[in-house]
Amino acid sequence: MASPVQRTSSRTPEEDEEDDYMNMTFGDEEPKTTTETSLQRRQRLRREGEIKARVKSKSEQAAEEREAREEALSKSLLEAARAKKSKGFAMMAKMGFKGGALGSKESNADARLEPLRPEMKDDRGGIGLDSERKRKLNEAAGQQQKKLKVDETEFRDRVRREREQARLERQFYAGMKVCERMDDEEGQGGTVVEEKGDKEEEDESDSDDAKETEADTKTKKKEKKRTFSTRPLKSIPVVWRGLVRSREEAERDRRMRHDLEQSSTRLPTYVDDLEEEEDRVAAGTVRTAYAPVEDLEEDDPELDEFGALEVEERLRRLVAYLRKEHNYCFWCKCSYPDETMEGCPGLTEEDHD
Repeated sequence: MASPVQRTSSRTPEEDEEDDYMNMTFGDEEPKTTTETSLQRRQRLRREGEIKARVKSKSEQAAEEREAREEALSKSLLEAARAKKSKGFAMMAKMGFKGGALGSKESNADARLEPLRPEMKDDRGGIGLDSERKRKLNEAAGQQQKKLKVDETEFRDRVRREREQARLERQFYAGMKVCERMDDEEGQGGTVVEEKGDKEEEDESDSDDAKETEADTKTKKKEKKRTFSTRPLKSIPVVWRGLVRSREEAERDRRMRHDLEQSSTRLPTYVDDLEEEEDRVAAGTVRTAYAPVEDLEEDDPELDEFGALEVEERLRRLVAYLRKEHNYCFWCKCSYPDETMEGCPGLTEEDHD
């Protein structure tokens, strides 16, 4: 009888591999088939029934139709006809058609290899409406591109002209102020009226306590002064009449706004008919009413005609007025002793360059 050691040593390597109990691989096993219970089957059938019974929306139906149409059109119509065994393809096959272009071989160079494909219309427009719309859109796009293609030189010239016009307008405005000042010095223009506010009057009453420099006083007085015309506007020369008219209109509008704002907050005051004028002034119940120029609301055709002129012509007439009335050269910025104006280079700005 062999010992246990001898019995173990007599086993072959193949038997050892078969009895390898440490290996977790148990060979190929058949997959377990899961059986469906009756409850699961009822639930599955109910879900499938709900999916089939659901009514698709119009958008979903249109999308499905579009996909089916695109899929059908992407295929060759000849192959589809051959697969469906259509009567038309069968008749052509009996006449000898095997595919390719129709006609003689000489004219098959540019011939069609596929039948005409159908074009589906999604709208209710007539035949040819889409092509007409495309033509109009292309024409509009072409015109827009022509407008956008602006010449660079034309753009520079336009900007240069606008800047030149603005510069001449500033010169004309400065010339009107010169005309007003020089006419006022000769007693032909308006009168300088100084308006003072309540705060400034209080400062003047307490002049002993207020310590202001001479420059500050002059600056305040200059800011408070307004020039108003003391004669009808039509009697003022037309070359600088627009300056006075615009100033009077601005002052009239300012006074009207001020009175409207004050009237909404002012309390009614008692007016004593027996009270003297000096007492009313001292009490502050008397207010100076603003009286605009008498012909401010009237039409002025002469001024309108002058304002319709080009700024170059208006400036030329203003310069001529200064030279004729005051012997003053607007470009030299000085007055001359006589009408000859000896030493002045000329009438235009180019002469003074």
